[in-house]
Amino acid sequence: MKLSAKPLALTLGLLWGGAMLILGILNMTIPPYGADILVVMGSVYPGIYGAGTLSEALAGAAYGAIDGALGGLLIAWLYNFLVERSG
Repeated sequence: MKLSAKPLALTLGLLWGGAMLILGILNMTIPPYGADILVVMGSVYPGIYGAGTLSEALAGAAYGAIDGALGGLLIAWLYNFLVERSG
C-alpha cells in the first residue's frame, strides 16, 4: 500500500503551521508561555526571536506550514520507497 504524498504533505503542513501559530498567539497573550520553545524555533526559523509579536506568530505559522509540508513529502517518499523495496 502506497501513501499519497500530497494529502500527507497538506496534513502535516496544516498541523505544524497551526501549532506554530497557536504557540505564537498564546505567547502574545500569556508572555512567558512557550518562550523557550520559540527561542529554539528561532534557531531553525529566521525571524523568530520569542518577542511575542503578531509578525513573529505569522512567520512561525508560515515556516511551520512549509516545514511540515516538506516533511510530509519526505515521509511519503521514504515510505513508498521502502514499500517497493520490501516486496
